[in-house]
Amino acid sequence: MGTTDMNINNKIFNNVWSILVAGIAIALFGQLNIVHAADKQPNVVLMLADNVGYGDLGAYGGGAIRGAPTPYLDELAAEGMQLTQFLVEPGCTPSRAALMTGRYAVRTGLGTIILGGLKNTLQKEEFTLGELFKSKGYATGIVGKWHLGSEEQSWPTRQGFDEYHVGVIETSESTLYRANMERAGVSEEVIEKTVPRIFESDDTGYLKPVREYTLDYRRQIEGDIAKASVDYIKRNAKASTPFFLYVGWTNTHYPSLTSPEFTGKSSHRYGDALMELDYRTGQVLDAIREVGIENDTIVIWLSDNGASPDAAPWPDKGGSNAPFRGELGDPLEGSIRTVGMIKWPEKIKPGKNNEMVAIQDFHPTLASIIGAELPNDRPYDGIDQSGFFLGRQAKSNREHQITFVNNEIAAVRWRHFRIYPKANTASFNNPRQEGLLGVQVEKNGGPDIYNIEMDPREEISIGGDNAWVIAQWFRIVSEYNQSLKQYPNPQGVTLTDTNFGK
Repeated sequence: MGTTDMNINNKIFNNVWSILVAGIAIALFGQLNIVHAADKQPNVVLMLADNVGYGDLGAYGGGAIRGAPTPYLDELAAEGMQLTQFLVEPGCTPSRAALMTGRYAVRTGLGTIILGGLKNTLQKEEFTLGELFKSKGYATGIVGKWHLGSEEQSWPTRQGFDEYHVGVIETSESTLYRANMERAGVSEEVIEKTVPRIFESDDTGYLKPVREYTLDYRRQIEGDIAKASVDYIKRNAKASTPFFLYVGWTNTHYPSLTSPEFTGKSSHRYGDALMELDYRTGQVLDAIREVGIENDTIVIWLSDNGASPDAAPWPDKGGSNAPFRGELGDPLEGSIRTVGMIKWPEKIKPGKNNEMVAIQDFHPTLASIIGAELPNDRPYDGIDQSGFFLGRQAKSNREHQITFVNNEIAAVRWRHFRIYPKANTASFNNPRQEGLLGVQVEKNGGPDIYNIEMDPREEISIGGDNAWVIAQWFRIVSEYNQSLKQYPNPQGVTLTDTNFGK
């Protein structure tokens, strides 16, 4: 073979070798990209509604049959895991504290609804969902209702969130503040200093008031929350950093004032508010689809507690906790069992699921999903449900939940039993209401026990026939009390506290 032939063969060999190496590199690079894509952290959009009852949405037996269709939320329930045994705390602030910290609200001193002037507020040492996601490099944002305190240490932008828009620091009924103060003859100077306002964060996280939270703005706010949420999603969708967005809706909390296109849509004001809440949720869901991140985004939609059909002023009545008895403020099933759904395409199997899940569980569950570590210097009441949500196990990891009223244990749910140390009844001058204005009465003997599956309205106490259940009551309460020896709860505030201000 001549030199020329050898050179030609070498060139052919080198070219073939180069092609093979390039092919191997491309294949390996492709595999690396596949692994990288599989390991990509999910975005999380968590929406929390206000006072939506178990029987309000179409997917839960309400909707169109009550004159208020909820098509967007029904679709979300069908596409995700619809929780039919989702348990919360019996009030706005307690449930929000439990969600943000993964702990019973009494452990944070927030076992009572915050009203202006009360000293309860979220402490800086709490480890919130904002801080959890921030610890893994997420962009974090919040839009809408916070209701965990107005002190600067309690602001969401001091608790792990980068930005805050359409900020509602206080509760929705604060929109009635000016009218009530004017009616009481309070001076304009005092009103201006204390009137509730809407806040926006600046580049440093400082919250600045941008407008008064009036009854007129109450009609507009849900649309503004949706608009700000959509804007946040569009701004962050294409970034290399994943994001966590917390949306605090204000509906269906009274006063049920809606934007003009929803006013009169149903036969009652509550129905109008429910329909607008459904539509605004749809705007957020549509934005997630439009920017192409639906498969990479966990969507969670929850209510903070049951509806308040008796406690709300008459034009705002209409919420339903059916088939359960109870309402906002009491420890009964209708107060603390409400709607919840979670969607993650191709990761979470759609369908109704009646396993027990509590609002505290989302904190450790999301920590597990994104690989975040929780502080080990405090007790957690939330349970990691990632294995259950992602289909690695058929059963939830939870079988009990404690309910507190006025910082005291008012009920324990264990499996399908509800156990009450005191009897719950309507107050003497409010014979229909067992919620915020209801009373608890000391019993002569053992606790009341109800089988919630047999008797969802809790009308037949079976304590005498099922005394063995009391052993579970003692076990659960004893375990909680044992935790207080090392980690005592801070002093809580109640709305009937005669030591207030001392």
